Amino acid sequence: MTYFKGKIKVFKFRITFFALILITIILGLLSRHINGIPLFIGDILWGLMVYFIVRFLFINRTIKWVSIASLLFCYAIEFSQLYQAPWINNIRHTVIGGLVLGEKFLWGDILCYTVGISIGILAEKLIGRRLTHQ
Repeated sequence: MTYFKGKIKVFKFRITFFALILITIILGLLSRHINGIPLFIGDILWGLMVYFIVRFLFINRTIKWVSIASLLFCYAIEFSQLYQAPWINNIRHTVIGGLVLGEKFLWGDILCYTVGISIGILAEKLIGRRLTHQ
């Protein structure tokens, strides 16, 4: 019986993070199209989305592992923007390429990703408490 309870909790956890991924993507896309929302909000949401995706994919890993993996991924994408070869710039100029790879390196983006991932950690701790008490 506990085997099935454990599987159900993992399933609920995954479904929750899948929903959070979708919500974060929608909010991030909206943040780019609503006047008055600062651009850095989208960068924070991007970091948050990366955290949720890494958590979704690696559901059994620790929060520390997910946090470090998310930070490394976000930082790698940002530092990759220092590389400006024509072939990768052509990818960056597409809608999906621009959203995933970004356009130019900014130290402020590093800070925004860190804030977004920190929000993800907080959200996971709150969600974890709720799911384990059900």
